[in-house]
Amino acid sequence: MDFALSGEQRMYQQAVRVFVEKEIKPYAARVDEEQELRWEAIEKMPSLGLTGLQVPEEYGGAGLDSISAAIALEEIARGCGSTALAVAAHNGLCCNPIVLWGTTAQKHAYLPILTGGKVLGSLALTEPDAGSDLAGGVRTTAVKEGDSWIIDGRKMWITNAPTAPIIVTLVRTDAHSAKPSRGLSMIVVEHPTEGLCVDPPLSKFGVRGSHSNPLRYDDVRVPLENLLGKENEGLHQTLCTLDGGRVGIAAVSVGLAQAALEEAIRYVRERHTFGRPLADHEGVQFKLAEMATRITYARWLTYNAAWAKDHQEDFSKEAAMAKLTASETSEFVAFEAIQLHGGYGYSTEFPVERIYRDQRLMSIGEGANEILKLVIARRVLES
Repeated sequence: MDFALSGEQRMYQQAVRVFVEKEIKPYAARVDEEQELRWEAIEKMPSLGLTGLQVPEEYGGAGLDSISAAIALEEIARGCGSTALAVAAHNGLCCNPIVLWGTTAQKHAYLPILTGGKVLGSLALTEPDAGSDLAGGVRTTAVKEGDSWIIDGRKMWITNAPTAPIIVTLVRTDAHSAKPSRGLSMIVVEHPTEGLCVDPPLSKFGVRGSHSNPLRYDDVRVPLENLLGKENEGLHQTLCTLDGGRVGIAAVSVGLAQAALEEAIRYVRERHTFGRPLADHEGVQFKLAEMATRITYARWLTYNAAWAKDHQEDFSKEAAMAKLTASETSEFVAFEAIQLHGGYGYSTEFPVERIYRDQRLMSIGEGANEILKLVIARRVLES
């Protein structure tokens, strides 16, 4: 199902696919093995708006609708999970908060840098003791001193941190608030800045080309005007950002699932058992049918969430449903793709083992699926 994509959206999808087939997919195994993104490809992304998907054109972005942005992330993920995750985080978690809550001066200062293709930005939320419990668990503080904020604390699992010139950071600006959730703010921290240390990347199971790093803030001084939006509204900003990010992760999950399905189809057409192609066996056909059906359903939910993002003030439920379903779909399809490959599926010679490793993060990042079930249930009970 194509969710009634417009002609312009179809043309954009095809343009991104051609780019991915040439610049990203052939290098995906190397990106995973060397644990480094292919920056030659990222530097070419601005021509398709991939480094500023929903950034207004006046700041160097593409100004795309949310369905087109989801299409782009799905296509990138078809080629390389690491690249897709890095680009999704850059767009949804760093550019998006600046677009939504940045002042005109902040937008002019930061967005052209972020959309230029030379860097990828970061959002620093998670801490060693604060993952799902951001409201009460954030310990990184920002205290006013003269015309500056003084930031102290630790962050974990920060995507794109080593090369990010801009790190949007969630901090506690009111340590004495009766409700901890009302004492958080988002502040833009430029990198490098004295006192900000990006520690070596964590060793990971999948999406290894996309770095995740611990950060240390030791008396980091930034101007007061680096505050995004209003003081102590950081939790609301974070939840809105994560809702948008979940649509992106859903799109990445669909792309990974689609890649796994395509690899499985290619293999079962070529592999012969019992004197005929694997594809001729009814049991294999049943697997392919379920894989394709689940992908179509996940894609529909992703486009639906993207549409809701552009047309509704609150799209939390739709985003959670899309991310929950798409991430579970990608795990199912990648698992079945390995099964269809048999022993070869366990070999690094075939892409399905990498796809399986890459998709595993999608059920954890941008809100663990267990948390998303709570989000969905609460919205359903409120209706």
